[in-house]
Amino acid sequence: MLSIRIKELRIANNYSQVELANALSVTKQSVSNWENSNIQPSIDLLIKIADFFGVTTDYMLGRENEPRISVKGLSETQVQHINMIIKDINGTSK
Repeated sequence: MLSIRIKELRIANNYSQVELANALSVTKQSVSNWENSNIQPSIDLLIKIADFFGVTTDYMLGRENEPRISVKGLSETQVQHINMIIKDINGTSK
């Protein structure tokens, strides 16, 4: 599941393997190997990847199926605006 999640998140965020590798200070070959299930990232890198994409390590590992949005550092007003946007997208606003 980890290889799939890394690739899905990379593509969904419009990063090439090279761009992701640069952002994580690893080689493009490392990203390619992760995505092809040839090797697994270290625990430290798993945490760094999850933080980079704003998801949990449980999501990366397939223990959760819903990605979470980090609101760390946002004000309560900003969090409420994000909640309103999500409700609007889901068609549940009112």
